[in-house]
Amino acid sequence: MRRALAGVVFGLALALAGCSPAGQGGRSGPGGTVDGGASGTAGTVTVFAAASLKTAFTDIAGKFEAANPGTGVALSFAGSADLVTQITQGAPADVFASADTRNMDKLKAQDLVAGQPGNFATNTLTIVVPPGNPARITGFGDLARSGVKVVACAGQVPCGAATKAIEQETGTTLTPVSEESSVTDVLGKVTSGEADAGLVYVTDARSAGSKVEEVRFPEAAKAINTYPLAAVKGARNKPAADAFVQFVLGPEGQAALAAAGFGKP
Repeated sequence: MRRALAGVVFGLALALAGCSPAGQGGRSGPGGTVDGGASGTAGTVTVFAAASLKTAFTDIAGKFEAANPGTGVALSFAGSADLVTQITQGAPADVFASADTRNMDKLKAQDLVAGQPGNFATNTLTIVVPPGNPARITGFGDLARSGVKVVACAGQVPCGAATKAIEQETGTTLTPVSEESSVTDVLGKVTSGEADAGLVYVTDARSAGSKVEEVRFPEAAKAINTYPLAAVKGARNKPAADAFVQFVLGPEGQAALAAAGFGKP
């Protein structure tokens, strides 16, 4: 059974962890430990993933569960920087998937990554505007025009770091009316009509469908984000964590990421 978690509620998560065996055989459900899947996995694997991965990882989780009967995937999506903070504070994650290498490196520096992270996808920024493009945005430079309400990610978030890199490369200074902690929050500001434009990933623009119009700009190639993932050191379900990582890196995981618009790593 897959649970999509909008965020991590520490008290509940820790309580559940306390009621579960901490060994590598997986967690017990209400009826005891479930039978392992084809890979010998069992129980629940908790995956902390960057917000931009929601569509792709929801698809991948379903495929992983089908390939591993008796193994469930609990997904928690947020900005990569927020997820790093949660993990360093003890949140019970088995796998971490980041939207950039910088945040993965933060976990590595604190000896919280098991093994070497694997790069599994790339993503590129694009501009999204409300239907009809009322502010007549045609490129990155237009985002600096007076009176244009732009929303971007905060600098510590991968999409925000990419935005800053493009600003430096182009000599353009943006003045966002809001800086968000995740790319999905930026998208929400545009779809709700609170902004004239937002900087999100091409995958987010695709998932939004007709709710937005996309304005691609060539300067985006100056800041392509590479996505790594790894099992978290001390994972409560190490066998399932390792299996999930390999599944994302394998043919089925890569096909789901490509379908969502991600580039190859």
